[in-house]
Amino acid sequence: MTFKLSSLALLATLTTGATAQTATAPKKPVVHRTTAAATTAKPKPAAPATPVANPADNPPNVPKVVGTPQPLYALRYVDTVIGTGPIAVPRKFYTVHYTGWLTDGTKFDSSVDRGTPITFPYGARQVIPGWDTGFEGMHVGGKRRLYIPYQLAYGEPGRPPVIPAKADLIFDIELVGMSDTPPQPKPEPKPEAKPETNPEAKPNAEPGSKPETSAPAESPAPEAQPKTPPHPEGL
Repeated sequence: MTFKLSSLALLATLTTGATAQTATAPKKPVVHRTTAAATTAKPKPAAPATPVANPADNPPNVPKVVGTPQPLYALRYVDTVIGTGPIAVPRKFYTVHYTGWLTDGTKFDSSVDRGTPITFPYGARQVIPGWDTGFEGMHVGGKRRLYIPYQLAYGEPGRPPVIPAKADLIFDIELVGMSDTPPQPKPEPKPEAKPETNPEAKPNAEPGSKPETSAPAESPAPEAQPKTPPHPEGL
């Protein structure tokens, strides 16, 4: 009987200690794990900015259109040397040195290689459109590189076999001079005068010989009686 009470007392003591230890032990924090995709929020794409309308695109008395004008093609350039002469103006005759390339680096023409510049009336449509606008803002003595789209060059057909179809061109240009009239061509040098030679002339006579004298031509002797035409009657 005593043994059973002791066993019960010991069991009660162990149970009470375990309960107390469980009640006083701190609880571990609960960690919630999430995937990287859930924690990394993707930024929302920004809404495209609304272009500011240009009043010049819709002037008064012109029907209004909605939209932004898009460029079709453009001429680009780089000034490599700023000239010190007068500024280029239209309706003048330009004297120009140039070298032209295709976009693959093929040189197709050069006045520099020939050593002779060309002259043309600016703005008179005697050259490609890229040249009729490519000198704007230049000064005499200046140099510029032009990047000309095919629409401002030789168009879709090109100029075979030198210029392929739809060929963009690159030009180095130099504005050598500008004038109101075309420059006068340089006069060609006159050929040296050679002494005339007469194949019928006789060689000079030897020294001391007498010059030959030609006898005067004899005149024909007059006829004794003049001839008279016959009469129509036969008399």
